[in-house]
Amino acid sequence: MNFTESGLVEFHAPAAQGHFAVRTLSPSPEKARTRRPTPRAASSRRAARAALCGLAALFAGCTAAHHQKSADREVYSLLAKKELRVLGRTNEFRIDTPYSAREPKSIPPAEIILDRSRTNSMVLTLQDALRIAAANNRQYQFRREGLYLSGLALTLERHFFAARVTQSLGASVGRDSSGGFVAENDQWTVSRLLKTGGSLTASLANDLTHYFTGTPGRTVTSALSVNFTQPLLRGFGADIAAESLTQAERDTVYAVRDFALFQQAFAADVVTTYFRLLQRKDAVRNGWSNYQKLLRGREQAEALSKGERLAAFQVDQSRQEELKAKVAYISAVESYQASLDGFKQLLALPAGFELILDDTALAELAAPGLLPVPLTEEQGFSLAVAHRLDVLNEIDRFEDAQRHVGVARDALRPGLLFTAGASLNNDNVNYSKFVWNNTTVSSGLQLDIPWDRLPQRNAFRATVIAFERQLRTLGITLDATRDNVRAGLRTLGTVGQNYDIQKRAQQLAEQRTDAVSLLLSAGRAQVRDQLEAQTALVAAQNAVTQALVDHLAARLKLLIDIGMLDVNQDKFWLKPARLPGAAPVAPANPAAAESDVLPPEKVFGKP
Repeated sequence: MNFTESGLVEFHAPAAQGHFAVRTLSPSPEKARTRRPTPRAASSRRAARAALCGLAALFAGCTAAHHQKSADREVYSLLAKKELRVLGRTNEFRIDTPYSAREPKSIPPAEIILDRSRTNSMVLTLQDALRIAAANNRQYQFRREGLYLSGLALTLERHFFAARVTQSLGASVGRDSSGGFVAENDQWTVSRLLKTGGSLTASLANDLTHYFTGTPGRTVTSALSVNFTQPLLRGFGADIAAESLTQAERDTVYAVRDFALFQQAFAADVVTTYFRLLQRKDAVRNGWSNYQKLLRGREQAEALSKGERLAAFQVDQSRQEELKAKVAYISAVESYQASLDGFKQLLALPAGFELILDDTALAELAAPGLLPVPLTEEQGFSLAVAHRLDVLNEIDRFEDAQRHVGVARDALRPGLLFTAGASLNNDNVNYSKFVWNNTTVSSGLQLDIPWDRLPQRNAFRATVIAFERQLRTLGITLDATRDNVRAGLRTLGTVGQNYDIQKRAQQLAEQRTDAVSLLLSAGRAQVRDQLEAQTALVAAQNAVTQALVDHLAARLKLLIDIGMLDVNQDKFWLKPARLPGAAPVAPANPAAAESDVLPPEKVFGKP
């Protein structure tokens, strides 16, 4: 800051930055005592202060809330158009949370502690779980915000290529050898980057000085100028000049695909976790039923032992199995409760909430049997390349790497810049009128010979290496995709066979239990036979439910791997897969004959 002898107030308010500064320079005490402002000077100073206050109020009117709403409107509209073009649909996309409308300082830590300490009891259906998870899950919200930020970055790149208007206002009150004065300046600028690589700028500036002591009067300086630049060699054309905008547009498309893929995996994870809970819930019931049967069996054994119809060691066996069943039941309850607490975290519900899961979902899943995915490995791989969103991103990133090589190669070329401009200046005249005779026009060429291009050389070589890396990455992605499809089909077939086997094992275990019970009553079987039959029955019951849920998890994962899981359908986990080019297949019958298994010779192949 440079201090002068004159008292001076400066005001600067550039529109582009959206802030202002006021500076006061006071005269020395001696000069302040000898110079008294005239009434006219005081009036002019009051007018200047009023103008400054008005400008400050104008800038204060552009509040942060206004800018936030403006950003939301532009980003949400942009993302909706991208989603419609990329996915064929739009999401109800918002990133607002219950705290978004509040000032950060108004949210104390105690409020968060109180919120996480809430308790409640609710019956939770699978549809409710999906809805609550999408609304509350922290990772889901983080992904939503990431998609929003990608759209926000794109708005900035688009802004660079749009016509931009800036204004700079200034006013100062001071004193010099001619007396007191009020100086004002105003400059408007309109600029635009062109996708050809050029730029166009037009500006209008007015400077006015009004003296209020000494010789009255005012002086005005006005200037109007237009400038145009266009590269003719290096940097010419939209492929080069608009590369940052092109990449930002494509990055937003990648973000839309990534978010859609995350939604698929997230919905499948919620569904699978819910059914795993129902599986554990079923295991708890089976464990309780087993414990009660063994309890009654022990009581029966004790009664038979008293009548000397059963040896004491068989009663001990019965008691031992009863205790094992009791421990297994307690363990099943603990496993269910621990899994339920983990599910609350997935839904971002307070740990104090009591959730009662809807058991009808498991019956609905079992009713139609196992839903098939009728595909060969080749068909699945073709679908994945055409529809799986992360694979499409890798293919597009390969194209990005190709394009970047061309941009880096262009930077090695000579630079030839065409410039043209025109300016109009007026002095000491009425600033509202221009004298068009004072016009200056110029044009020319600037040649930049590439003597020193080492940074550009290194950048070019690096982009070539990056391209070859991306080429390998694409190959790895395609190989991994095919491997996922192959493994998914194999797993789906394995769990399908396992489900059929376990269903038959359960039927046999039920028949065996009933038969042993009758034989034991007739004295033709031992307690050990009954205990073994009961243990086999419980294991088979649990295995059937596990195989059913395993098949669901494998089917959902396979549909994600081939890009064909539509989570926007109601109860999508119960819907048959819609596979382009594949004929619909009826659901498998759980009572169907056991699938053939391959002998080792066919598994390993012959040398």
